[in-house]
Amino acid sequence: MEFTKGHGTGNDFVILPDPDGVLDLTSELVATICDRRRGLGGDGVLRVVRAAKHADGADLAGEAEWFMDYWNSDGSFAEMCGNGARVFVRYLVEMGLAVPADSALPVATRAGLVRATVEGDAIAVEMQRPRLYAASAAALGGLTLPGTAVDVGNPHLVCPVPAGLDLAGLDLTRAPDVDPTVFPNGVNVEFTTAGAPVAGVDAHALMRVYERGSAETLSCGTGACAVAAVALRDIDRETGTVAVDVPGGRLTVTVTPNSCWLSGPAVLVATGQLTLPALRP
Repeated sequence: MEFTKGHGTGNDFVILPDPDGVLDLTSELVATICDRRRGLGGDGVLRVVRAAKHADGADLAGEAEWFMDYWNSDGSFAEMCGNGARVFVRYLVEMGLAVPADSALPVATRAGLVRATVEGDAIAVEMQRPRLYAASAAALGGLTLPGTAVDVGNPHLVCPVPAGLDLAGLDLTRAPDVDPTVFPNGVNVEFTTAGAPVAGVDAHALMRVYERGSAETLSCGTGACAVAAVALRDIDRETGTVAVDVPGGRLTVTVTPNSCWLSGPAVLVATGQLTLPALRP
């Protein structure tokens, strides 16, 4: 099996080319590929398949040639992955499967159609506008941190860290406890605090994240969008641009009246072959 490895601000993915959707990809195989000791290691798998050749992308085949079949590192599916979409587009362009044009490049996902633009080292993807819809809380190491539930095509819970509590000191080695009645399918939990002023943006936030199906990651694109929406709300803004610093770098989020743009670096770092007999669970 051919593969490429890539990352967006440290959020890393194993990319599997499968244009005609013929790979026998299972949850167990995905989990083994993403294992950092027995496999290649990654926060998830991005299967590159033509939309017309995948059941979850067929309805969008008239609008996008390619479907991003995204799997979490534990072998579960996710509706959307912002950094994954940016790395996916980097792969399409560098492998000659798509050509950047004056108009944005469409990509089909389980959360619907996203559009992408290539800006040198950065790739920006347009996703749905984050929707803040409920108050909830996360319990972590004896702490209960109130937060806001946000829908970005996938579920998020954004929890500001109170003054006096160090964001970097939070123990994210285990999943935070959340309310299953609010998040029946699990949730990505973002812990955030305000950063120092940054020129050219309306707000600056620092963020760590525990992703459902992947544990703590160095970055989460949709999580950054959720954090940006909450940061704008807190300064009484419905639209604007927010710099979001994650352990893996900086992402820039622009919330518009109708959508949300996520921009940052997306890099391919390796190509090769997986030895399937050695990886089979």
